[in-house]
Amino acid sequence: MTGMRIARLTVEQGESGAVVGTDRPRLSWTLDTDAGETSMPVRAEVEWATGASTATRVVDDVEAILSPWPFETLRSRDAGTVRVRVQDTAGEWSPWSAPFHLVVGLLDEADWTASFVSPRALGGMDDGAPVLTKDFVLPAAVREGRVWVTALGIYVLRINGVRVGTDELAPGWTAYEHRLRYQSYDVGPLLRTGANRVEMTLGNGWYRGNLTWEMDRSNYGDRLAGLVQLEIALDDGAELRIVTDESWGAESSEILADDLYNGEIRAPRGAEGVRRSGVDVVEFAPARLVARRGPAVRVTETVPGARTLSTASGKTVVDFGQNLVGRVRLTVRGLQAGTPVTVTHAEVLEDGELALRPLGNAKATCSYVASGAAEEVLAPSLTFSGFRYAQIDGVGDLDPADAVAEVLGTDLVRTGWFECSDPRLEKLHANIVWGARGNFLDLPTDCPQRAERLGWTGDIQVFAPTANFLFDTSGFLAGWLEDLSAEQLDDGSVPWIIPDVYPGEWVPAAGWGDAATVVPLSLHDAFADDEMLARQYSSMKAWVDRIARLADDRGVWWATGQIGDWLDPDAPAEDPAAAKADPAVIATAYLFRSAQYVAEAAERLRIVSDAEVYARLAAHVAEGFTAEFVDARGRIRSDCQTVYAIAIAFGLLTDPSLFAGAGRRLAELVEEADACVSTGFLGTPHILDALHLSGRTDLAFRMLTQTRSPSWLYAVEMGATTMWERWDALLPDGRVHPGSMTSFNHYAYGAVADFLHRRVGGLRPLEPGYRRFAVEPVPGHLTSASVILDSPSGRIEVRWERTDRSFDLEVVVPFAATAVVRVPGDDASVECGGGTHRFRS
Repeated sequence: MTGMRIARLTVEQGESGAVVGTDRPRLSWTLDTDAGETSMPVRAEVEWATGASTATRVVDDVEAILSPWPFETLRSRDAGTVRVRVQDTAGEWSPWSAPFHLVVGLLDEADWTASFVSPRALGGMDDGAPVLTKDFVLPAAVREGRVWVTALGIYVLRINGVRVGTDELAPGWTAYEHRLRYQSYDVGPLLRTGANRVEMTLGNGWYRGNLTWEMDRSNYGDRLAGLVQLEIALDDGAELRIVTDESWGAESSEILADDLYNGEIRAPRGAEGVRRSGVDVVEFAPARLVARRGPAVRVTETVPGARTLSTASGKTVVDFGQNLVGRVRLTVRGLQAGTPVTVTHAEVLEDGELALRPLGNAKATCSYVASGAAEEVLAPSLTFSGFRYAQIDGVGDLDPADAVAEVLGTDLVRTGWFECSDPRLEKLHANIVWGARGNFLDLPTDCPQRAERLGWTGDIQVFAPTANFLFDTSGFLAGWLEDLSAEQLDDGSVPWIIPDVYPGEWVPAAGWGDAATVVPLSLHDAFADDEMLARQYSSMKAWVDRIARLADDRGVWWATGQIGDWLDPDAPAEDPAAAKADPAVIATAYLFRSAQYVAEAAERLRIVSDAEVYARLAAHVAEGFTAEFVDARGRIRSDCQTVYAIAIAFGLLTDPSLFAGAGRRLAELVEEADACVSTGFLGTPHILDALHLSGRTDLAFRMLTQTRSPSWLYAVEMGATTMWERWDALLPDGRVHPGSMTSFNHYAYGAVADFLHRRVGGLRPLEPGYRRFAVEPVPGHLTSASVILDSPSGRIEVRWERTDRSFDLEVVVPFAATAVVRVPGDDASVECGGGTHRFRS
């Protein structure tokens, strides 16, 4: 038998068992091989098995990236398993892959027979979480059962007292006016002959909870509602549906209050305390219901309390040792009935107490009333917090092991890793990963702890390349981009926040609106999803057309009302937009870059005329940029690190003398700053690349390893476990930065990981999906480094080590890919096919 096997099989961007929202789902798979295997794959066979039949097709793809569905078009509710195997040049077949369980979603509006229902006399704006209920009787044993479910709000669904699924905070946050996700679960094992009961607890979530620093609850609606469509097939051949309608009821719950920012309040619900109500049908257009792209939010890890602290005020605080996002599950013993217990969350301590000021208006507190049981577990289900520390009141002596942090986030598959000889950089990288995990909770947010937690477009614009390396974000970000397109204004302007909670209030913002172009192209680089790029293409064009209209006849965009190089370290604490970089310089540079990206997207989509139009626009803007902002020495208006970093990294300076002059001036500014970072959100992702491209790699690594603020390693030296919003969020004396806006979990500055992956590790794509990639390490001061990427083309591994006598490089190339390798010090590159290749210089 061949030494090949299928390493990973996926359908669309989903997980096995999840619902796909298309009738022709695309297939992807990668290969793994035994050491020493020399034969090559020549074809693959795909199997589609349902309960009624099995079909196979032989296809030419040996390692497929989103290969077309090879069988007949599917229909709503179709379910089965997909398997793949490959044949090698000797005619031997590999073993079949593990089966991927596929369920087709409800594709037509007519598939929906359930209505949204809302409690008539419960679940008001200031009430607790209501529970929708339905009792029914099944006359025979259940053969199959599947529920289709969603809510206006968030929900927890139970059947016969058992929680359905592992998804948290479903259906999540989307542009509700345009798109609302539904979920589906196999619930056959939970149903039984005779009496059955469905209970759906509704929480405020993003739909009706507080949003933004203004604590606004008026964004979407004032009534919570749920939709349940339970489809059952019995052993006797009968089929029936239990759907939400006027026959359902509602009850009060033990949750007296819930809010994503403020926390949750719970108290035992005695029989005499249960209130009941009928329900009303709420109008909702089924056309807005969509299947999820990518994984759901889940508990991805549990972190036990590391230690307990007693504060100066006598409070008990649990330190989990890691700043994270989630909730605390607290086990208490021997508390008298009625004893109040509170859990208050914070990211850092200040003067030995919880630092609550950075939370703004968010209370981040969960409160409970003990039931009097000998042992009970206290935990919320309709909220989350960002924290490392939790203050526990009402318990007395506490074993830290009795407090467990349940880490919440979108359950993304980890795909990228980095190691090197400098443990400080490894810690920096680990902090970046934790920051992404915490802020990738259903959508890419800026921060997870304070009264904000919003989908700021500028943050993900700078972080997208890093995100797409570290995780399989193909569905996660593709779904968010659909919200961006849905909420883009008719004139092409892009809101600063997606989903948009300030509709109609935005002016086009350079670096923020450019998420419309940068994120799709970065996603396509990483995952080669042509359908996604085609779907976003009109949005990309609309944004560039909008800002091109704002430019003058030379292509210069004299932008006003900009966010700019946000949180420039020299900006006043209460005016983070007051950056050194001239807004017009940044805006014009981003117009150039986005025009280039649209031209590139058009070329990949084979829209030749558009590719030419936008390439000409980019060239025109570059000429205008140089004429207006660059002098004969290569000095750029406002003369700060950010403007040089962006101009050099974007490729705006095509004149060699201007490029060289700008590079020299950037190096001077960095040396004057003692290699400290002097850039904000927009300049930071490009400063190290710009130094490297200018021939000052030494300065790039000096800046990378600087430990004095502002720098990446300052936070590491101060004990950070995630990325910070401000370079000096925690001052050297241990006090919190005095600014009103200070987050200790903000991934934007973590964009530096792209430099670690692409320059230090040396790995970057040359073609979408890494079918062709470059390996060109930049060692700097390091003696070793490695990167591993589970790419759509297969696992890529790059390892290098250097001594005084040699530089040794090892590259593992997937079968269907080609590597272009250049060893440091060599002028020529070498092309390598599948296999393990070793180089020495």
